[in-house]
Amino acid sequence: MLNEKGQPFHGFMDYSEIFKKFSMNNIDKPRLINNPWFMVDQIKAITDLMTGLYRYAGEFVEPLITATNYFAQVEQSRMISPEQEPIQGYDVASPELCMAYAKLLEFNMEIFSRFQHGTLEALGEMGKKEWEKFFKAMENTLVFKEEDNLENFFSRCFESINDVVNTLPQAIQEIEPEYGFHFERGINPLAAETERFFLYQVMPTKTDVKVDEGAKPLIILPPYVLGSNILSFLPGEDRSYTHCFANQGIPTYIRIMKDIETTPAFQVMTMEEDLMDTRIFCEKIMEKHGKKVTINGYCQGGYNAVCNILSGELDHVVDALITCVSPMDGTRSRGLGSFLEGLPSRFNDLRYGTKTLANGNKVADGNLMGWVYKLKSIEQEAPLVSFFRDMALVAGAKKKGGPIGKTALALNYWLKNERTDIPLAITEMSFAAYNIPVKEDGTLPVTLHGKSLNFKTIKEKGIPWLLCYGESDDLVEKETALAPLDYVDTIEVTEFPKGHVAIATSWSHPDSACPLHGKFGKGNYRGPVKFQMDLNSSLDVQAASLKNSKTKEGKKKK
Repeated sequence: MLNEKGQPFHGFMDYSEIFKKFSMNNIDKPRLINNPWFMVDQIKAITDLMTGLYRYAGEFVEPLITATNYFAQVEQSRMISPEQEPIQGYDVASPELCMAYAKLLEFNMEIFSRFQHGTLEALGEMGKKEWEKFFKAMENTLVFKEEDNLENFFSRCFESINDVVNTLPQAIQEIEPEYGFHFERGINPLAAETERFFLYQVMPTKTDVKVDEGAKPLIILPPYVLGSNILSFLPGEDRSYTHCFANQGIPTYIRIMKDIETTPAFQVMTMEEDLMDTRIFCEKIMEKHGKKVTINGYCQGGYNAVCNILSGELDHVVDALITCVSPMDGTRSRGLGSFLEGLPSRFNDLRYGTKTLANGNKVADGNLMGWVYKLKSIEQEAPLVSFFRDMALVAGAKKKGGPIGKTALALNYWLKNERTDIPLAITEMSFAAYNIPVKEDGTLPVTLHGKSLNFKTIKEKGIPWLLCYGESDDLVEKETALAPLDYVDTIEVTEFPKGHVAIATSWSHPDSACPLHGKFGKGNYRGPVKFQMDLNSSLDVQAASLKNSKTKEGKKKK
């Protein structure tokens, strides 16, 4: 190393000169150690960091406290009323109870171990990345390079923390007017209503598109857990699953559940009532458009749709089926299914997630159900991991020189706000699907009106079924979604890249690599909108053929 005169340094004095110059006051560019504002920024950054970690930890721990309270209430009830037990084959005073608690402790320790592993791994990755930048900044500072010195390094760190704690939450909240349906605006008219549901017609967002009233109509059943707004992700950005249908002129309807907090009829709804309300809606839609309805279920809504069709109650109004990322046999799930299987049987009980409302009705706690999904993927969902992930999100946007992308903001808004309680009967249906496998003959673990349901009935009815799944879906894995193929060989399958909500977010854009209204991929797959359009075209051809044959017969008679 040379000094400023181009001479080699000799001994301690030369290095002391470096540190002396480093600590000298530079009016144009004050150094960190004598810049009073640095201390203020440092204190603010530490405060922001603690606030952020407390917030992220709170969002994770709050459902834990709720779950603990439910657990205590149920166990206390079991202890006070032992005559209502035995449950799972033994009473509360038996040695098996001690074994169950021991297994529960082991189950919790395994989750905690994964929690630690994920957190430490995230810390290691972040530390490695930032330490490299720190030492580079230190080196640049010592040799008076200005492009990335310590001052810039710490300023970036402080700014990144501030962005995650203050800027990101505000940006997420500001995306709300662009996200979801916003039925209160009156753009999508109310078409029908029952005690439990609204039926809205979704209108095109394209001004040059008009609804073809004579086309084959479609009703969408959204998931209970994920909410309906994920299917109207960002309509203004052409990222909306529902509007993909409407923008092709298809008469598109969506069933929306009423507010469970203020609707007692929905709180105590049975699967049969869910079915009959869907039947009422389909009858009204068919009456208006003159053609049978395609029923389209997304995620949990797809399982509902299949059960409804298998019941036979929709035979006169429904003649086609589309399911997207729907769990058809939850016991095949490597994630949630394996998670529930690892839980001791005594505690694999819906009562541990049941909330009692002010009017005494019991419902499944939606926030707690969302938390269960986090637990199954605890390595990626631990608070510190989520904090670092959001830091990377903000840093990535800044590196590109623009604001945080609307897609990321809308996803975060959905994750933070779209949780609602669920009727117990619907939760029991999902619970059965994830704990009891489909029988070898295709019989499902649920019934409707006391009748068994079998996948093979779909083929017997001759109903075309398009089954869509996500290649990298870690919520409803491929094996879980494709279970019906073991019993029905007439199902058309469409594989989409990415995960559980990509069909509604990434691929709903008309210019995406997997457009819903076209064909794509090596398998020349049909998207769900294309499937519906082809069904309508086929009906039109049949109608035209029938009309021509009648015309010819009329001429012959003359």
